[in-house]
Amino acid sequence: MPTTKRQRCRLKVELDRETDGRWIADIPQLPGVMVYGATRREALVAVKALAFRALADALEHGEAAPDLDGISFMSR
Repeated sequence: MPTTKRQRCRLKVELDRETDGRWIADIPQLPGVMVYGATRREALVAVKALAFRALADALEHGEAAPDLDGISFMSR
């Protein structure tokens, strides 16, 4: 039986600092996944948590979702 190589799902996190000092983080591949945080780290942690909630919701409702066995997040 042939084996297939699974591709990892890489989600790009975009981070930016607002003029009021808050950090905004979003994941363009997942519409609506955007959060604010008081610090860069807080925003990064919150956006990852929201991404997992959005993916779980998509799975529960039979919507298309990436392979969840290999998710990684990229940010700068």
